[in-house]
Amino acid sequence: MIILIGSQKGGCGKSTLAVNVACALALDKGADALLVDCDTQSSVARWVQDRQTHAALKNIPCVQISGDVRITLHDLAKRYDHLVVDVAGRDSVELRSALSVADMLLSPIRPSQYDLDTVPHLAEVYSRAKDFNEKLRASLVLNLCPTNPVIKEAQEAETYLQDFAEFAVAKTRIYDRKAYRDSVAEGQSALEWKDSKAADAIRQLMMEVMPND
Repeated sequence: MIILIGSQKGGCGKSTLAVNVACALALDKGADALLVDCDTQSSVARWVQDRQTHAALKNIPCVQISGDVRITLHDLAKRYDHLVVDVAGRDSVELRSALSVADMLLSPIRPSQYDLDTVPHLAEVYSRAKDFNEKLRASLVLNLCPTNPVIKEAQEAETYLQDFAEFAVAKTRIYDRKAYRDSVAEGQSALEWKDSKAADAIRQLMMEVMPND
């Protein structure tokens, strides 16, 4: 399966979600997962380098590619159970070409107006890809949500996102927890960290978007 982590805006926690999805597949499901870094910022590739300094951690391989990635992704998908593809937070050749071969798009969205304003364009790009890639499905994931229950931004954002029939809106929300930042800084995932709430959220998301895998 090719899982594309993509969005139309940076700063939404895209790369952090990518490495956590890859670790969930490798650690919880025992899958042979490959991270594919298509972002020139190379956040995922650097995370893998940091991880390789810890001999006790399970190796998560990574390759970096750019441009039209269709053929490369198609070939890599034959060699691994799952590809987790991280593209830059903008409309790009990498995003559009990856959509043409992906099985699933997971798009992290912060519950902020700037992020929500990007969804109509993402819906247009996704719909065009869906015309040529009928197997493609997509879920929007509310990410970096405030942990303060008094703040209703996430609820309001979910209501807005439900107007986009192209997308499923994940019921699982990823909250803005320090554990995500701290674990990534050490080449680890939330599943390997001491904050069980952060790990539980990743596992719940995976069960929701990949119930039969």
